[in-house]
Amino acid sequence: MAIRIFITGGTFDKEYNELTGKLFFKDTHLQEMLKLGRCKVEVDVRTLMMIDSLEMTDSDREIIAENCLKCAEDKIIITHGTDTMEQTAHLLGSKVASKTVVLTGAMIPYKFGSSDGLFNLGSALAFVETLPHGVYIAMNGRCFIWDNVRKNRRTGEFEEVR
Repeated sequence: MAIRIFITGGTFDKEYNELTGKLFFKDTHLQEMLKLGRCKVEVDVRTLMMIDSLEMTDSDREIIAENCLKCAEDKIIITHGTDTMEQTAHLLGSKVASKTVVLTGAMIPYKFGSSDGLFNLGSALAFVETLPHGVYIAMNGRCFIWDNVRKNRRTGEFEEVR
């Protein structure tokens, strides 16, 4: 069975407007990233939303949870902004127990060329295929359980809480 990938936005898919100097969303770069990474895993990609995670609401998180629960696949990757990734992981951790869900993102937009997104996506694909059911966050080659992770705002890295 394929791995379901839900796209929600975040830095992963942001682009830079050279005229205004602002970051914005146009289309996801996920298919391009999978091709560049020479991914041979069967995936089914769906865009749920294209928003910055700081603008994500509780109802947006409920949409993500509902889609996880109703999809046929039991292996799911969610691309997500890193600023509120833990909040979404907590909601999913309390609602989606019978599937393996891995959230991942990027600190630098893919289109910048020096993004960590490609590496994080590859790591998420490996983790979702090998971990037992549960909700996880995969960043920088590390994987964290949903209720034992935080983004360290000082270092910009994810770490265990305890």
